[in-house]
Amino acid sequence: MLWSSWSDLGRVLLVGTLAYVALVVILRISGKRTLSKLNAFDLVVTVALGSTLATVLLSKDVSLAEGVLALALLITLQYVITWLSVRSERIQEIVKAEPTLLVHRGRFLETAMRGQRITREEILAALRASGVADPHDAAAVVLETDGTVSVVPTSAAGAADAAPDGAEPDAEHERMGVLAAVDRPRA
Repeated sequence: MLWSSWSDLGRVLLVGTLAYVALVVILRISGKRTLSKLNAFDLVVTVALGSTLATVLLSKDVSLAEGVLALALLITLQYVITWLSVRSERIQEIVKAEPTLLVHRGRFLETAMRGQRITREEILAALRASGVADPHDAAAVVLETDGTVSVVPTSAAGAADAAPDGAEPDAEHERMGVLAAVDRPRA
């Protein structure tokens, strides 16, 4: 069937336009964090927003007011969780993953790579994209919590990398050493 009636098409156009405008307004009110790179929680909210918008558009059983309320609820939950995670380390631990060290002083950390399901080729591509041709010129390659790969060139790491040459960095070295260099502002 091509369509059931002109009124159904008109409803989709009207409700779709209004729901879209409402979603844009709600997202603008909620701030930039809502639209930032996604961690797992943000991805769930994004998928739920899309699903809710589609349901509002296509289901006659869901009113525009119910749909806008559902969209506002999802954005509010995302806002509350991120607000709490900024203020509570425990909530942050629940919601966000830890960055993972993939390369340390040019050495690929195979266990971490397998655990994160990232290939050597993907790391080499990230190195090239960062202007680092040789993995040995990288003090660290880190898989960030949003899925991006950060490269810390050897020159940028400085003394922050405390693990001895050739040693496998332990969790403390990851947190305090190489990962601290990733967060350090670059000149």
